[in-house]
Amino acid sequence: MKVVFHERYLQEYAADPAAGRGRLDRAVEELRPRYEFVEPDMADEEDILLVHEKHHLDMISESPQLHSMALLAAGGAISASEHAMRGEPAFALIRPPGHHASPGDCWGFCWYNNVAVAVERLRRAGRIKSAFILDFDLHFGDGTNNFFRNIADVTYFSSGSLKEISTVLAGVEECDLVAVSAGFDRHVEDWGGMLTTENYRSIGGMVGSMARRLCPGRIFAVLEGGYNASVLGDNILAFMQGVENEGIDTGDG
Repeated sequence: MKVVFHERYLQEYAADPAAGRGRLDRAVEELRPRYEFVEPDMADEEDILLVHEKHHLDMISESPQLHSMALLAAGGAISASEHAMRGEPAFALIRPPGHHASPGDCWGFCWYNNVAVAVERLRRAGRIKSAFILDFDLHFGDGTNNFFRNIADVTYFSSGSLKEISTVLAGVEECDLVAVSAGFDRHVEDWGGMLTTENYRSIGGMVGSMARRLCPGRIFAVLEGGYNASVLGDNILAFMQGVENEGIDTGDG
């Protein structure tokens, strides 16, 4: 897998847990020796407007620094999706996150919906007909669901249960692209206190296996939650290794 990353993602851009200084530093140290890092461009406002209403973009753009960082995060997701379309799985190590950003509003440290922008951009261009989005963050991605809930060709599924994920993924029969909202705040040393690092390896294995079965190479993941910087890198690494090689644990974590 490739890692999509920009040095600006290390900056402290707001007063919230997703924006705090040092959140991604350990993850970069963990991943850089093992994977190729690629630098994204900022998303265009036209990309944002594929998903968000104009008044929402105008509201965010009133804060130039926040707007710039949110465009760069969406650009990271777009870059990861473009690598996936070339058969190169990718992980977007970005911030701010995005799955709580709905077409006209947002909350939960999210501003623009990175995964939704990347998927909808490909769908509108006719480059994919169908997509499956897995979200294993501690919190339900209401923004992603709000945008795609009436779009039959895009399936959004949110869960942290390994058994449930295994069952649902096994039942998917067709998709042109797999996108993952990868939130690591369910970890036993994070807010959720539920999943182990090895559980993330298993989730990666399951979704990677599904992608190889249905759309080889066309899988990308985007960082959402995960606030314990000391374990975030280990968890992302385990997930990425799982995507590359099937996991074996399908029991609840």
